[in-house]
Amino acid sequence: MSLRKRIADSEGFNRAVARLLAGYLRFAVRTSRWERRGFEALRAHLRSGDPAVVVLWHQRLIMAPYLFDLDLGKICALSSDRRAGRMAGRIYEVFGFQNVPMSAAKREVALSRDVLGRMRDGYSVGVAADGTTGPARRAKTVPIVWARAAQRPIFLVAYASRPALLLPTWDRQMIPLPFSRGALVIRRWEEEVPRKLSEEATEALRAKLDSALDAVTEEADRLAGRKRTPRGNETTAAD
Repeated sequence: MSLRKRIADSEGFNRAVARLLAGYLRFAVRTSRWERRGFEALRAHLRSGDPAVVVLWHQRLIMAPYLFDLDLGKICALSSDRRAGRMAGRIYEVFGFQNVPMSAAKREVALSRDVLGRMRDGYSVGVAADGTTGPARRAKTVPIVWARAAQRPIFLVAYASRPALLLPTWDRQMIPLPFSRGALVIRRWEEEVPRKLSEEATEALRAKLDSALDAVTEEADRLAGRKRTPRGNETTAAD
């Protein structure tokens, strides 16, 4: 194994990098102006002692630690077991989140059993609606399946900042820059998810989740002063 690969796979090295990145994120947040909308709805639910399913687009997941109040509840965040996903999971852990890595070897049933077990233990679960590989801004049915099985509400969350760095990744990951203008938005999804769902009803709810999460994200964009762009068509490296 090469020295470069040994360093890249070193747990100590990666945790140090995660702390540095978390420090950068704190600096960017502290030096920017933020508008917050809808936080009380999630806080009121968490005060009841019940967990929730918290959903956002993968592009906006870097600010997840600032969209959930750990003083009111516990949360586990799902991340890919690939190198970038493992780094994201370590950053979440720096902020006090519990990380649940997803792997191709772990069957969906086993993952669902793990997540639902944590929810029974009082953990909310945070998940990117479009998964870890996309396609970008196309919701999967996973949040609906978990909300149905646990009979817990779905909260839609989003952030935006301007200017921001857009990485050359499949989702155009948005990274906040210091001294910027930003917005953090939370909305409770008002659609009811019954215990029994046909495939057709599940797909109909998935499409509604798509639209609702887009609306919350567009609200964050508008509050931050970002221009509206077609879905998944942001191509500017920094704006």
